[in-house]
Parts: sequence; structure tokens; C-alpha cells
Amino acid sequence: MEKLRSDCPISCSLDIFGDKWSLLIIRDIMLRGKLSYSEFLESEEKIATNILVSRLKALEAANILLKQVSPANKSKFIYSLTEKGIDLLPIIIEMMDWGAKYNANCPRREVGKKIQKDKAGVIREYYKKLRKTTT
Repeated sequence: MEKLRSDCPISCSLDIFGDKWSLLIIRDIMLRGKLSYSEFLESEEKIATNILVSRLKALEAANILLKQVSPANKSKFIYSLTEKGIDLLPIIIEMMDWGAKYNANCPRREVGKKIQKDKAGVIREYYKKLRKTTT
């Protein structure tokens, strides 16, 4: 069993998904519908291949992501969120809202504008989509 830095709930959470890359991978699956290694590499933040492999493995080991063989291409893997991963949705939405509110260089895009108008509605909408894809 891995030794934690402390028993603080924030610290325990950060031990799992506390780097920017893990949160961006979760965002890409959750809000942008990305499923594969190659799709994650296309993200605007330009994650390095070795970091991507490391974070995917860590998120899978933490039971946040599920890795499966693609039904369309047996030589390709796809990733999806587990229920534990889906439960991060309100946190991701709050981080988006906070980032847009306090950083002028982070404009609100389509989802951000929806969040500004009806945050609870956006969360409900994405919960419904995400749970549909895991059943």
C-alpha cells in the first residue's frame, strides 16, 4: 500500500489526481468525448507521450479510468471514466468556472457560458451523458 503524505482529504485527493495532466485527461474524456491515446495527444496542451502513458496508468490504477479494447479496432484501447471518475464532474466544472472568472486569458467557451448561466443544469446534463456511456 502506498504511503500518503497525510490523512487530510485534500492531500489524499491530490495524491491521486493532483497534477495538471491527470485533470486534463479527465476533462478530455468528461467534456470533450476523447477516448483514445491518440485523441489525448491531440489536446491543445501538448502532453508528452511518456507523461500521457504514466498518467493513464496511474488513473487506471486509482480506478478513475477503465481501459478496454476498442470494439471498432482490436489493436486500439479506449478509456472511459468509472463511477469514481464520473464523481469528479462537479470539481471539474467548478475549476472551469473559477478559472474563467478569475483569469482574463481564459475566455468562456460554449460549455463555460452554459456553466455561467446554469451550473447545476450543466452538471446534470453531463452526469446523464457520462452515466449513459458507462452502462
